[in-house]
Amino acid sequence: MRSDYLNNIKNQFRYYQVIGTKTLQQVSEKQLHFSPNTESNSIAVIVSHLHGNMASRWTNFIQTDGEKDWRKRDEEFIKTEQAKAIVLEKWDLGWTTLFSALKPLKEEDLTKVISVRNQRLTVNESINKELAHYAYHIGQMVYIGKMLQNGQWKNLSIPKGSSDKYNAQHFNNNKNGTHTDQIF
Repeated sequence: MRSDYLNNIKNQFRYYQVIGTKTLQQVSEKQLHFSPNTESNSIAVIVSHLHGNMASRWTNFIQTDGEKDWRKRDEEFIKTEQAKAIVLEKWDLGWTTLFSALKPLKEEDLTKVISVRNQRLTVNESINKELAHYAYHIGQMVYIGKMLQNGQWKNLSIPKGSSDKYNAQHFNNNKNGTHTDQIF
């Protein structure tokens, strides 16, 4: 059961990585820095925050607290006009750090107790917490991207008014694919 969990959780993280990547591909460098108001974050700021979080949480995550002393969390939320290439580099580096940490995990690791901000969590609990956190922020990225692209947005899931067509196509297929390869 738990080995299925590890495969499933990796697929879930990949799914959100793909959603975010496809959002980043659809927005211009200028749009990366748009924020709806002064209290909202731009896509670039969200990526900066996710990168900082992933680097801190997943670097030596079993041996050290997930909130590293070298992390400057408040700086992740400072709006700067970074080139799109730098934003994409941060995006990729964060995910590389995460998947490098998940790759060697074994079933018995899931019950190990680690700490994040001095809070004790099992590895399993920590993974679930981070998945929810990343889904939340990637949803924000998608929302901003979709708003900015308006009629030019390429859907990342089933387009409005297309559920019947999608279901007819996919209910006729074998049930051997995953949701990550069926939506795109």
